[in-house]
Amino acid sequence: MGATVSELTIVNIVVAPGAKVAKGQKLAELESDKSAFDFESPAGGTILAVHGNKGDVKSSGQTLFRMETTDQSLQHLAIATAKHDAEVAAHATHAAPAATAAPAANKNLVWTPRAIKLTQEAGLDHTKIGDIESTGPGGRVSGDDVTKYLASRK
Repeated sequence: MGATVSELTIVNIVVAPGAKVAKGQKLAELESDKSAFDFESPAGGTILAVHGNKGDVKSSGQTLFRMETTDQSLQHLAIATAKHDAEVAAHATHAAPAATAAPAANKNLVWTPRAIKLTQEAGLDHTKIGDIESTGPGGRVSGDDVTKYLASRK
């Protein structure tokens, strides 16, 4: 991620625990407030765990995949199991309520982090907005959609 990206929305996870993957294989589709992109495996190996679901918002530095590999060039990323489990639990416990996918109350819309931020700055609760047009990648509500929505309400 770039230095200015603080969170990403999971658009899609394309592998499951137990999957054997090759270096460069697509593992997930992610979206920041500026772009959507494929997340590729940094090495060949086996996916041990997936720490997120479609629509989840992950902060920079949070674990998304745990994998086993024999690629020694990634040894600096190795983590102790107990430490890793504690970190994952800490992130799950302290997740911000606004950093979740929109509930059924608003047609199951999926919001980008930027769209959520703009609605909050306008004093609105994005989970209560159901009449917004979603034109972002994959049908998500983008920041531009929120800007148009707010302008139409004036």
